[in-house]
Amino acid sequence: MDWDFFIELGLGGLTRGSIYALIAIGYTMVYGIIELINFAHGEIYMLGAFTGLIVAGVMGVYGFPVFAILLMAIVIAVLYCAAYGYTMEKVAYKPLRGAARLSPLISAIGMSLFLQNYIILAQTSDFLPFPELIPDFEFMEPIAHIFGSTDLVIVVASSVSMLALTLFIKFTKMGKAMRATAQNRKMAMLLGINADKIISTTFIIGSSLAALGGVLVSTHSGQLNFMIGFIAGVKAFTAAVLGGIGSIPGAMLGGLFLGLTESYAAGYISSDYEDVFAFSLLVIFLIFRPSGILGKAPVEKV
Repeated sequence: MDWDFFIELGLGGLTRGSIYALIAIGYTMVYGIIELINFAHGEIYMLGAFTGLIVAGVMGVYGFPVFAILLMAIVIAVLYCAAYGYTMEKVAYKPLRGAARLSPLISAIGMSLFLQNYIILAQTSDFLPFPELIPDFEFMEPIAHIFGSTDLVIVVASSVSMLALTLFIKFTKMGKAMRATAQNRKMAMLLGINADKIISTTFIIGSSLAALGGVLVSTHSGQLNFMIGFIAGVKAFTAAVLGGIGSIPGAMLGGLFLGLTESYAAGYISSDYEDVFAFSLLVIFLIFRPSGILGKAPVEKV
């Protein structure tokens, strides 16, 4: 076996899985609290990438250093997409909170289509180049052929973000309120928890993580267009289901699992079939373990 190639595929899968995990967290947090699949979440990821492109273009004209551009692109993209996520929840989902489950689902699909067409009209439907904002690190030269500087930044940023979110959910007062709301929203409201505030906070956090992923992936791939959100969103939703929809550790594990599966399938079989393997894996899990890797089977009360 060519171990260098095997390790290269593993590290590539780790990079890809880290991004899937960042986006999947948004899906699983929203579902865990209000049992809604936010199909517009991938478009928030796409908005973050376009926002980062605009910021990078403006700052590049004025000659700012690349690290300052990258940092400012991430900050502004996170703030902009957090505002979008908050507004989207208030406009498209909150009025339908008491409606039948199909209504908010259709609303989510409508928001996805709206944001895609908004970008087409406001920007373009063509692929756009994204500047390389992460320079090559000298200490990584010996392994640069299998694991580049952008890969390292993506993995580290994703790991730090997911660790910070885990600590936030576990130890802060807001995090405990979010866990209580996810467990039983009506009981949480009876105990004085503002469920509307918790739901809005969930959308803000999920949108912020998606925006971070959008900027990092765009500088890694060097291009973007209005469809990147749909593709990444479907893959991240698959990762959330694999890990156990509603479970934050499950979303992280599912993202890494899916990224590694796609990477090894593309490397050892064919890159044309990486999507086939990803969704075949989803079908297998839905048949034999529908609750996911870390999900819990629903308890039926009699």
